[in-house]
Amino acid sequence: MTDHPLPFRDPQLSFALRTDDLLGRLTLDERIAMLHQFAPAVERLGLGPFRTGQEALHGVAWMGPATVFPQAVGLGATWNDDLVRRVGEAVGNEVRAKRAQDDRVGLNVWAPTVNLLRHPLWGRGEEGYSEDPALTSAVAVAYTRGLRGDDPHYWRTAPVLKHWLAHNNETDRDTASSSVRPRVLHEYDLRAFRDAVRAGAVAGVMPAYNLVNGRPNHVSPLLEQHLRSWTDQPLVVCSDAGAPSNLVDSEHYFDTHEEATAAALKAGVDSFTDHGTDSTVMTGRIRDALDKGLLDESDIDTAVRRLLAMRFALGEFDPELDPYAQVDDLDTEEHRALALEAAEQAVVLLRNDGLLPLAPGRGHTVAVVGLLADDCKLDWYSGTLMHRSTPLDGIRERYGADNVVHTEGVDRVRLKTSEGWLRVPEADGTQDGEARGAEGALDPALLAGRTDLPPLTCGDEATELALVDWGDGVLTLRTDEGLYLSVADDGYVRASADEPGGWVVQETFRMEAVGGHDGGHRLLHMGTGGYVSVAADGAKVAVSGEKISRDDATVFESETVEHGADAVARVAAAADTVIVVAGNDPHINGRETEDRTTLALPAQQDRLWRAAHAANPRTVLVLSSAYPYAVVDAAAALPALLWTAHGGQAAGTALARVLAGDVSPAGRLPQTWYASDDDLPGLFDYDVIGSRQTYLYFGGTPLFPFGHGLGYTDFTYSELRTELDGELLRVSLTVTNDGATPADEVAQVYVRRAGPVGAARPSPKGLGRLLGSLDDPTDLPLRKLVAHRRVHLAPGAQERLDFTVSREELGHWSVAHGRWTVEPGAYEILAGASSADVRLTATEVVDVEAQGPRPVVARGLEAVDYDRQTGTVILDRTKTEGDVVAAASAGEEGHLFYRACDFGEGVEGLAFLVSGEGSVAVTVGGHSLSTLFSGDQGPYAYRTVEAVLDLRGVHELRVGLSGSVRLARIDVIPRKESA
Repeated sequence: MTDHPLPFRDPQLSFALRTDDLLGRLTLDERIAMLHQFAPAVERLGLGPFRTGQEALHGVAWMGPATVFPQAVGLGATWNDDLVRRVGEAVGNEVRAKRAQDDRVGLNVWAPTVNLLRHPLWGRGEEGYSEDPALTSAVAVAYTRGLRGDDPHYWRTAPVLKHWLAHNNETDRDTASSSVRPRVLHEYDLRAFRDAVRAGAVAGVMPAYNLVNGRPNHVSPLLEQHLRSWTDQPLVVCSDAGAPSNLVDSEHYFDTHEEATAAALKAGVDSFTDHGTDSTVMTGRIRDALDKGLLDESDIDTAVRRLLAMRFALGEFDPELDPYAQVDDLDTEEHRALALEAAEQAVVLLRNDGLLPLAPGRGHTVAVVGLLADDCKLDWYSGTLMHRSTPLDGIRERYGADNVVHTEGVDRVRLKTSEGWLRVPEADGTQDGEARGAEGALDPALLAGRTDLPPLTCGDEATELALVDWGDGVLTLRTDEGLYLSVADDGYVRASADEPGGWVVQETFRMEAVGGHDGGHRLLHMGTGGYVSVAADGAKVAVSGEKISRDDATVFESETVEHGADAVARVAAAADTVIVVAGNDPHINGRETEDRTTLALPAQQDRLWRAAHAANPRTVLVLSSAYPYAVVDAAAALPALLWTAHGGQAAGTALARVLAGDVSPAGRLPQTWYASDDDLPGLFDYDVIGSRQTYLYFGGTPLFPFGHGLGYTDFTYSELRTELDGELLRVSLTVTNDGATPADEVAQVYVRRAGPVGAARPSPKGLGRLLGSLDDPTDLPLRKLVAHRRVHLAPGAQERLDFTVSREELGHWSVAHGRWTVEPGAYEILAGASSADVRLTATEVVDVEAQGPRPVVARGLEAVDYDRQTGTVILDRTKTEGDVVAAASAGEEGHLFYRACDFGEGVEGLAFLVSGEGSVAVTVGGHSLSTLFSGDQGPYAYRTVEAVLDLRGVHELRVGLSGSVRLARIDVIPRKESA
């Protein structure tokens, strides 16, 4: 009998030694069980259960009341690393506090999302920080440092970055492949993850659902080749929900689940999130893979070791030493103040001709109108609000309720059938009482999905409904009591939800015209795909699980009682100033599982600001949204325009303080606002360089540029100094507040290659967009953010800002040499208030040796290392590693262009490593020939096809691909030595 603890319980030992000791004490079954998201307890060793995964994107999500901060894209709009770090600290502390109340709350948090906001129609754009990798990295580092905490040994929470890699589409998200060439991979997508991992505050990553270059992210070799090369820390890779099964079920990448599970584990996935809390399916697959020789026990031990290391870091085995074990910071005064500060700093003033700030004054009437005027929208990853401030709430509080008038601007309608008017029956007193809280407030937890409320019926009296078209014809219908029509599991339609929401939204409908303009409408329920039918037992969309068909749908006549635009015009005309609040509902038309279809503001909301402005020229448009909009007419016509992401619990108070001038707005756009859908590339086009995406490459004129944002005072920039000091670029400048208002300014520093690289770019459409400039072999960015800082200055005050930038930020990934390269020559350093508002410039010259042409004889050519392409796609060379290039369409030839290929003193020809069947056409050095071959043995059966060519010196090589040919590599055929 001894009092000495087991080694893994001994806090005097290192975490690594303790982890190894504990691992050695676990049985094989116990180790396998730990690979599921819900790892069971090991009672014989005193280990409790452990869960990977707690959503904490902008507050603790899904676990009841918590402080709700602005959406992630709003945090990105603050451009304030210090603020975001403090938000991370608060969220981490609330995770700890809620963990003490509820052991379902996990300390391994799945946040933040660092996918770049490449495409503004991506449905999950609200979850990211920016389209720019440098800004995204800075904000992610700040947030994860806050979540992780400052203790050198123990972690407040263990952040996991989402979603690895190149994930920007919800459409076909588990089957679509992102074609990512090496330059985009190294300069864009990897960068978003790299800096946060290197900063040491990240516990792991979550692979995305999609494929990259034809290979699912959950079996990506990049996890080991790049992610785990950035740190010595044992990073944990947690699968996305259901993704392990997708490898077989939807992607058909493997024939069996045992093969798929083994491949994911070998590629680096450590924790499998699949089949909910039922771990038996995944552990059974792992056991079967082990029995079939697809896995070794060492593969299992490698993953479990990483998971145990995370648990040690979270203090699970040292509660008496864990500095965060007793944290109880939930809904503190400091957190409420921080939520307000973050919401204020996220507001971006897009346009202002002097109408703002709007000082409160006695007798000065403000009309607050619009579909979001009296709403505080949450999203899928929000917590439950403990405090709620809508724009109307905030403006009434700041300007005085007697000086504020309001109308929502909804269309008010009545629906009639052949049997009478559609109506909402009154619930009996018991049911109604149960649905309301102590103060009469509707309890969403009791209302949504209820089946004890009576369904809608038809009768002599109509229920007037508020109809909102959120865009694309997607409607919500709401009663005067604020209850949305919703469909419960039994298929009946009831007025039973206080907001649209849920994984499958049950509160949205679409009206389909029947037999022309006057033929009435069918009502399609979007959540089930069934049509509304009103029978004697009430309105329903399904019977016994079977959806109501179109033929059996009830036809409704719609009578408009009042158009929302008329109500807005009436209120606007009677007010001194109008504030129109428009935007999106984060559960509708753009969210996880659903991409947007257009940048346009929904037509119903477009009519509202136009009606307000026609009645009152002193109209301000506030866009409260998760995404950019192409509001060209509004930007031209209105005196003031603002944007803020959904700002959490303090959104309304923050907006009112900005409007009143209590706070000078200093938010900056974290992504480009384009003027038209025509400016956008295809949703699935991940080549930001070739298709001229984001502010880095876009050659057109945006509606509002990246980094844009105005304020209520003027700042001047002066005394720019730059110096190349070895591997560092040092930049300093002075910012002065020349106005009479204390305010924040966001100083931004960009770099670009001087000369032709910074000149005007080709049209973003057509062939020029695909090829880029023939005179520009490297296609460097128009400008690239390398540093930023948000500073607060009193009137007349100035501050000297110093920035230190790695010289490698001037460079790019060289496909010719397979390494990061800084070319010799002149580089411009640009300082100013946005990517388009440059106040100061300087030039530095890099004096290094030029890299020279492609050493084809020595290195050969990887097919994917092209300079330009048209009509091709990148796919997987094998299921475990490598890339190939193929024609994007079997019926059209794809083309690859390789610049400055050096064939030295001469070669006899080229050897193409290919699979599939079709043809390879070559144009080089004045020669053109095409080789046709057949005998397709599958995509991974490679063979060498030779083209005899007499080549010497430096030439551009052009390769055409047709059919199902996959080109992996090009090598030279050396000259035979003379006898």
